Amino acid sequence: MRIGMGYDVHRLGPDRDLIIGGIKIPYEMGLVGHSDADVLTHAIMDALLGAAAMGDIGKLFPDTDDAYKGIDSFILLAKVRDALQEAGYFIENIDATIIAQAPKMRPYIDEMCKRYSETLEIETDQINIKATTEEHLGFTGRGEGIAAEAVCLLYTAREFYSADVTAAGCPGAAGCNGCPGRERIS
Repeated sequence: MRIGMGYDVHRLGPDRDLIIGGIKIPYEMGLVGHSDADVLTHAIMDALLGAAAMGDIGKLFPDTDDAYKGIDSFILLAKVRDALQEAGYFIENIDATIIAQAPKMRPYIDEMCKRYSETLEIETDQINIKATTEEHLGFTGRGEGIAAEAVCLLYTAREFYSADVTAAGCPGAAGCNGCPGRERIS
């Protein structure tokens, strides 16, 4: 198993849509960046890439390349998914936090989880998204920007299949028929 973590931050500015978790959130300002500046998706991509030792989004999708100017971060996320699959990695889970004083994120989190589930080809119970404020402290607390953190766990088919699934190695299991999640591998 491999653990990855990611962090991203963008400042808020006028005349931009606020896109977080692939969802357009009504707000008077949006995040400023080379792409759509989706901080949550950027943090998740960096966590996934980090766990697979594939660098980061700046290496794969540099902000000096006009091909990525204004791009939907979910297009980039699909490319990360494809790279992970090609390298033989499976996503076990993702846990992420949005750090923003405003707007409130709770009304959009379920829809975000659904978008990630569909794009990453994982179940919705494999992704958890939370939101918090910083009690008006720091740049996020003053409403100058929004940040996000993410951690993930990856595994390979080799790790899954090399597990001892006999009754001795997996008490209470009936060989492979008792392994939770086995249907994701086939």
